[in-house]
Amino acid sequence: MPASPSLISAATGSFTAEAFAAHLAAHASFPAWWLERKRAAYEKFAALPLPGRTDEAWRFSTLTGLTLDGFVLSRGGEVLLPDPSGPLVLGHSSLVIPRSAELVFANNQLQTSTPPDKELQQRGVIVTTLAVALRDHPELLRAHFMAQPQKLGSEKFAALHTAFVGDGAFIYIPRGVAVPQPIVVTHLASGAGTAVFPHTLVIAEENAKLTVVDHFVSASDSGHSSLVIGPSGAAGNFACGANDLYAGHGAQLTYLAAQNWSRDTLSFQFNSTVVRRDARVQSLNLHLGARQARHESLSQLQAPGAFSEMLALTVAEGTQEFDQRTLQIHQAPNTKSDLLYKNALRDQARTIFSGLIVVDPDAQKTDAYQSNRNLMLSDDAEACSLPGLEIQANDVRCTHGATSSRIDPEQEFYLQSRGIAKAAADELLTFGFFEQVLSRLASEPLHDALRELIKTKFKK
Repeated sequence: MPASPSLISAATGSFTAEAFAAHLAAHASFPAWWLERKRAAYEKFAALPLPGRTDEAWRFSTLTGLTLDGFVLSRGGEVLLPDPSGPLVLGHSSLVIPRSAELVFANNQLQTSTPPDKELQQRGVIVTTLAVALRDHPELLRAHFMAQPQKLGSEKFAALHTAFVGDGAFIYIPRGVAVPQPIVVTHLASGAGTAVFPHTLVIAEENAKLTVVDHFVSASDSGHSSLVIGPSGAAGNFACGANDLYAGHGAQLTYLAAQNWSRDTLSFQFNSTVVRRDARVQSLNLHLGARQARHESLSQLQAPGAFSEMLALTVAEGTQEFDQRTLQIHQAPNTKSDLLYKNALRDQARTIFSGLIVVDPDAQKTDAYQSNRNLMLSDDAEACSLPGLEIQANDVRCTHGATSSRIDPEQEFYLQSRGIAKAAADELLTFGFFEQVLSRLASEPLHDALRELIKTKFKK
């Protein structure tokens, strides 16, 4: 029996059938297969219920704030950006790093871009938008865009993303090409109640090498004009983003995502990583902004020699909630994954970590590691950890664990006895706690840029 209109309305919120029809009409020139994929995604979104208390994938999550009411899609030509000839300053500090190419999106639309140099272009490097890729490289987009099904609980929101995504970054590195500096993609949300659907698709072919940086930020925190797009009734933004990472045989891909949405934003982010033979993918997610943020990361090691390193740093304060769900799937023998998530919690903040390592029957000689560590900077903060293993092979090495601890009072006293205020001492000790993750970055400029971004959370 089909769901009643009232139930469908509750499940879809502001993203009604009428809103979706208007979105399709605005993209009517796109290929038929793309529009059909969007229709199927919207039907799935409308049919699936919102998460409930009995959903194991949402254990410990706060569900009362997961309303989809009051958000609207932006209209073109309503976003203000600083002079593109000057330095791009987003969030509380600029992300000052060298770059080989850059894309800046505001409210789902490309605002500025810096292409790769001519030599990289001649070698086949492509840094463009999804809209252009639909026209010029449809076969690549069709093969890799949201190709891996969601398995971590947010199937409804992933379907919403596919249905409403308007544009995003498309990065293609051909066989044997090394890009010397990072490719930087900025996703900006502007205007109270605006819904954004950022997407970054990265395809690294055999023996390619590159670094990609995603930066998510709200204009209301950057000094730009905050434009009310429509009578939404919602004060913050709704961000529902995704990224697809594909590393072909022998490829080396480093991916950094710095999330610094405004403090009243509801955020979902879905990561899907496919690692092929002898390829290496290092991903580091920095979580700073949003009122409530859920991040789901799926890594699939599909061929011998594949290696996936999954890193994350979170600074949670006030009443922020960061919900992190991970899945490491070993599908072939002689593969390795290493996960290290570190959270620093202040005030009444909450973090949730739920991670699972799955080893398929044929994935002998798997080497998998998973660790979640929480630094409690307040008696009122709460950290929930649920690490897990599902092993179907008999010749493996898999370890997992979680720890929560407070700052060592002797270390804090030592710093204060030398004239360092408690707040500054806590900041220094937090950076010491984070250094184990930051030091894994081979690039010193990236290391320094992330440190500067983290410092903004300690400035009142």
